[in-house]
Amino acid sequence: MQDLLELIQAMPVYLQLLIGVGAAMLLATVFVMVLYPLLKASAKRTGSHTLKVFSENTRTPVFWLLAMLVTYWFWAATIAALPQEEADSIFYLPGVLHLPETLIYIFGGLFLIRVTGVIASTIRYRYNADDVNNLRERKILTQLQYVQRIVSIVIFIVVVAFILLQFDGMRKLGTGILSTAGVGGIIIGLAAQKSIANLLAGFQIAFTQPIRLDDVLIVNGEFGVVEEITLTYVTMKLWDQRRQIVPLQHFIDNVFQNWTRTSSDLIGSVFLYLDYNFPVGELREEVNRYLPTQELWDERVGAVAVTDTSEKTITVRILVSSDNAGNTFTLRCNTREHLLQWVREQHPDKLPQQRVSGDNLPPLPSL
Repeated sequence: MQDLLELIQAMPVYLQLLIGVGAAMLLATVFVMVLYPLLKASAKRTGSHTLKVFSENTRTPVFWLLAMLVTYWFWAATIAALPQEEADSIFYLPGVLHLPETLIYIFGGLFLIRVTGVIASTIRYRYNADDVNNLRERKILTQLQYVQRIVSIVIFIVVVAFILLQFDGMRKLGTGILSTAGVGGIIIGLAAQKSIANLLAGFQIAFTQPIRLDDVLIVNGEFGVVEEITLTYVTMKLWDQRRQIVPLQHFIDNVFQNWTRTSSDLIGSVFLYLDYNFPVGELREEVNRYLPTQELWDERVGAVAVTDTSEKTITVRILVSSDNAGNTFTLRCNTREHLLQWVREQHPDKLPQQRVSGDNLPPLPSL
């Protein structure tokens, strides 16, 4: 062993550094080949979702992070053993020591982002939003999505700042990034006022939550479901599979409808326009007979009332209820179709009619 160390020390410095890289890669390979199969086996044995996701998503950054840490340590020790003049030449001119240190920051930041993703995945797994009554789950997942992206951006900014701090010429810039000060930051801030406004609106939406993931909204006259909330905009999946992109600031400055703000169950209305002679009591009996046969009806609301009249017709409103917006819409359509068919079959003469009185006709011309 001593002979091997002496042989390595007798080699040129750059060859020693390459050997250090190879040794670091070998050590990192052995480490991940031993650790990650154990993590996967443990996750399978215990049914741990966190271990499973961690083992699937962090192997690569852990490998490179460990390899660069060992490389940095070996290179620093090698250069420290050199005469000062030779060490200064290797350190300052080629900047060899900056390379592994830079990669440490990069893969360290990537590892932290992956760990953030593991935590987020664990929370999503625990709070499943697939159920109908999922208000609490959607509230947590909405906040989680926004916080996860903010954390990733902060990690990226800190990594860039630490990389710049390695170099004398960039140290002030790196310090300015960390302190969020400087003329550049002010210029960028003035140039991106709308983006910053959307970012701040995102914070407000994430924690006051006028909207959440999977909320059913009507925005700009369009009916859709909140599919994604990013740092600056919301993606709504519309009923016909189109996507509507809405800036976050729109939800702060404008009025919109949220059909699932406090609960997912809704009341829907069906309007029929019938003749004055129509027997509303029979229609009420038919609604009371029909609704219990429908699986979509949640038995909360089922009512019939005459809500308006005109010179020609009466307006009959039928109220129905279901456990979510989609089911309520379908139940309304089914109820409307059934009642129209029932009216045509049972009271065809009670549909809206145009009456003409002979008293109001003009006199016939004399022959």
